[in-house]
Amino acid sequence: MALQRRLMLCVLTVGSLLCVYILCVNLERPLSWSIEPLKHFHGFSQGASSSSRDSEEPLDRKSNSDQWTHPPPASTFHPELTVLHEHTRATQTPTLKPQTPTAAEHKPAESTVPGVSKSSSRPDGVDKTRTSTKSPTLKPRLATQAAGPTEPPFIGDIYMSDDIPPQTDCPGGIRSRVSQSEFRGQFLKNIPVLQWAKHVTPEQHQRLSHYPGAHGWGGVDYKTLVETLSVLNSSANWQMLDDWKHRHSKSGCTHCAVVGNGGILKDSKKGTEIDSHHYVFRTNGAIIKGFEDDVGTRTTHYTFSTNTLMNSMRSYAGVGYSGPPLSNETRYIFLPDHDRDYLLMKAAATHAPVERGPERGKDPLQFFGEDVSAEKLKMYHPDFIRYLRNRFLRSNALKTRYKNIYRPSTGAVMLLAAMHTCDQVSAYGFMTPDYKNYSDHYYDSSYHAVGFFINHDLRMEMTLWQQLHQSGLIKLYMHKSIQVDQE
Repeated sequence: MALQRRLMLCVLTVGSLLCVYILCVNLERPLSWSIEPLKHFHGFSQGASSSSRDSEEPLDRKSNSDQWTHPPPASTFHPELTVLHEHTRATQTPTLKPQTPTAAEHKPAESTVPGVSKSSSRPDGVDKTRTSTKSPTLKPRLATQAAGPTEPPFIGDIYMSDDIPPQTDCPGGIRSRVSQSEFRGQFLKNIPVLQWAKHVTPEQHQRLSHYPGAHGWGGVDYKTLVETLSVLNSSANWQMLDDWKHRHSKSGCTHCAVVGNGGILKDSKKGTEIDSHHYVFRTNGAIIKGFEDDVGTRTTHYTFSTNTLMNSMRSYAGVGYSGPPLSNETRYIFLPDHDRDYLLMKAAATHAPVERGPERGKDPLQFFGEDVSAEKLKMYHPDFIRYLRNRFLRSNALKTRYKNIYRPSTGAVMLLAAMHTCDQVSAYGFMTPDYKNYSDHYYDSSYHAVGFFINHDLRMEMTLWQQLHQSGLIKLYMHKSIQVDQE
């Protein structure tokens, strides 16, 4: 009996030791986290106190035919910040860590792809104006790819190349200066800024369907693309400055003013200076009446998405915004982040009611005037939007579950598009380091602080404007105290 007890005790002891050993081995293994799939958001907007003083994208609202959810507010994703706003859910999925550098470090070298010609700088000392409207040579094969570690598939840092000759041979233009700046490794001279009829092919649709929202054609069916882009088939649709040959000056260089809606413009008295440029770009809730002395009167290019346009008309009607500026020289540039942009574009070009979607049945002439035509319409290429995100504004938001709704703000796209098409760019009403001293918009009747939301990284954009200004690629309007500090 005593022997049996000893044997039983030994068995229990060995069993206990074995259990402890197994437990220890399991505890030493690294924890495995399952990454929650990211939800695809086709529509979104900023809060009512919106953009960084450069684009107004008010809080989105639900429509009867579709739902548009606004992103949760956040302390913007500054390169060093990844902490979400306190209103964001406390329980979060572990953030992804792409093996790619941040926007400030991301300077990929251009690599040659068969069938694609590399861009070259114009020789200095030539002061001729190009007036050719020859159709650009399309390079449907992918143009340039970042050198470095493998990137997540949603980044897609490889783009179509268009061999579009520059409209001028300006010796001191941005194209010649960028090669001597810190941005030379990021800047692609042959990136298509605008999309038009010849871009839509089955092969390109298959490639771009992998990218959602403004960064591709994900969620937009091929039939809608063909029907919309087929109306954009003239030189006016692929040239940003399509009427340059009628207005060029002896200098042979294009001068563009890009006007945001920031409170820094209030009492600036910059209106006459803004109007003196060859071209004047504006965006979203651009209210002019009553503010002419500060913001000018002309609009040659108006950038918007259908979502931001409708929200601006609702949110700023009380302070004088009734719709896009209307004039003979105004061109309308769609930023397509949903199929509703393609549907409104087609309706405007054909003077027909919108076929379907949230704007179904609406008359586009109420937005763009009776004389709107296909020649006055343009649309940003999704490769261009993705290129801006990847190479200039690669925010840490791309490491979170909200990566699919993050994009450069509408004002940022407008300013960077001007930088890729104009010879000289002056920016007004954009966010500067002293932004807390000014209300969100120049037309605010009382002070409203700038609102930050997770779909844009406004502080990162502010830093970029400072870098571009210091590099001499743009001239940024700042109050004198800021300029002195930088000197």
